[in-house]
Amino acid sequence: MHTPKPSRRRLLAGGLAAVAGTIAGCLDGSVTGGPANDGDADRVLSLSLSDAGETLRDRTVVDPAETDTRWDDGAFAAARRGETHTTQFRTPFFSTPDDPTYAVHEGTYYRLSSVVVDEAAATRPVLRLFGVEDGEADGDEADGTETDEPEAADAEALPEGDRRAVEIAHFAARARDNAGGMPVGLVERGGYVYRDEEAVDASALLADDGPSRVTYRDIVYRVAVARERFHEPVYRAVAEPVAESPAEMEAILRARTVGARIDGDDLSADAVEVIEAARHDGYEESHPYSDGYAEVLRAFHERPYLDGDVRNDGGVSESGADRIRYEDRYYDYRLRFLPAGDESP
Repeated sequence: MHTPKPSRRRLLAGGLAAVAGTIAGCLDGSVTGGPANDGDADRVLSLSLSDAGETLRDRTVVDPAETDTRWDDGAFAAARRGETHTTQFRTPFFSTPDDPTYAVHEGTYYRLSSVVVDEAAATRPVLRLFGVEDGEADGDEADGTETDEPEAADAEALPEGDRRAVEIAHFAARARDNAGGMPVGLVERGGYVYRDEEAVDASALLADDGPSRVTYRDIVYRVAVARERFHEPVYRAVAEPVAESPAEMEAILRARTVGARIDGDDLSADAVEVIEAARHDGYEESHPYSDGYAEVLRAFHERPYLDGDVRNDGGVSESGADRIRYEDRYYDYRLRFLPAGDESP
């Protein structure tokens, strides 16, 4: 067996890479799948496992009686009774068909979702921020004569709704200069859209006499506010009973999210060592993989990393990721190719 090292396992490195590549095909049972491609020795296949607990319910099922769900008030109760409860723009349970929310009430487990039942038009304030160059002021005259530069408000001193708006609008402003990405799910129309009426009423930035500049992370921004028309979906909350016991709910979650089910007794000692290393600090090898690593990949149903064109079928840029059950616990795993000299976690 090849003795694994926590986090970094180099089967082929330096001058040994060429030798191992030459003799790999001659070692009976040492290579699983098709022949290695030229250049496979310059990268490793990294496997990491993160503990997902003994049950899936603990992380997935919400008990609104014990947890602040931040759902729309009354959505769960109304949906359970079959009554109509709608929300505008945001889904009532922050869920999607591919990623549903589950909740429990008096021993019954529900799958929470929503359907679009209408469209509503609304006018919303939109905050956009723009960088201010040194020496430039909003009041600069056309002939170059500078007027008094307006004082910038400190974002931290603004009401809570404005602080959130400035933070998100900052990401959009930064992205315009290609200096970083932005949270697409939060940024809208190049800024932040106020949808909370309480935040609108309490806002200092939206007031007629509000500041024209704001400072955030030591950057001075010019404030621009527009009121724009939005057409937003209207969602009806849906609560569908799916289970009457914890075991039934666990089976549903297992069927939805778990791929391989692995018993350590069915694995060789080499494969168990690979999994144990991956559970702690991660594990890696170059292709062709050892018998133990190949056995683990097959047990995880990740045969594209073994069979055929390993470099292309295994995925050069995309990572393999899924959830498994190993012994009595669940684990989320990730497979990805890394340069052989990479020391990133």
